[in-house]
Amino acid sequence: MSDFKRNPKDIKYHVAKYLLENRQDLAGKVVIDLPAGTGFTSDLLLKYGAKVHAFDLFPEYFKSKAISCERADVTKSIPVQGAMADMLICQEGIEHFSDQLKVMKEFNRTLKIGGSLVITTPSYSNLAAKFSYLLFESETNNQMPPNEINDIWMADESLTGEIYYGHVFLIGLQKLRMLGRLSGFNIKEIRYVRLSRASLLLFPFFYPLILLRSLLTYSSNMRKLPKLSKAKKASVYKAQLLININPKHLLNKHIFIVFEKEQAADTVNFRNQEAIKGFDTTT
Repeated sequence: MSDFKRNPKDIKYHVAKYLLENRQDLAGKVVIDLPAGTGFTSDLLLKYGAKVHAFDLFPEYFKSKAISCERADVTKSIPVQGAMADMLICQEGIEHFSDQLKVMKEFNRTLKIGGSLVITTPSYSNLAAKFSYLLFESETNNQMPPNEINDIWMADESLTGEIYYGHVFLIGLQKLRMLGRLSGFNIKEIRYVRLSRASLLLFPFFYPLILLRSLLTYSSNMRKLPKLSKAKKASVYKAQLLININPKHLLNKHIFIVFEKEQAADTVNFRNQEAIKGFDTTT
């Protein structure tokens, strides 16, 4: 493991481990690294033979000598042609983006059908994070909720007029799943990263309630929308149920999710006439 940091608490360790496991599939593949940060991941991708395109809102901090990093605001666009990449890695970025659905659709635009989208982000799905949100809508129990003092991380006007927001837009697995589906992605893999000790302490007290409530909610919603087939409802609700009751997700310190592009974002259509509620235009 000399190719990556030896610190399991650092998400770079786990991204590097994933790339090492998949290194034989990276040779000759086009990979977008965004946000590229210091270039640690870009250098690893180059080592494994990938053709790397690095982008960041602040490329001034990119340290790799092998390639250059181009400035890009992903909430506007990524300056590449459509369907040109085999993989896109968004490491510690999604929680900073204000329009996450637009960003996911832009990720989709850049990827080939069957391409992989790797996203890592602080988990809003583990028990400790859920409890902190319950107490004060904060990321952890010892910090303030997102605010204009702590979460304007970079507004250096000598570099750019853009503002880099902190963890204002934290996201959990259920929302990530939904954004992925709306953008033409399927979940390929959710990787376990490391244990949240605070979540482990809460687990014996809250898991029985979560399990029972989740099963009851699943059962009651399966009985709703009688015109919609049970198979259709189960295909969606069961995926959500399994995410919600999986102990690994409730204990995982970090989210590491791999999506696969199933279809172009502009072809996604989840309109179910049996479920759609029309607008009342008679009043």
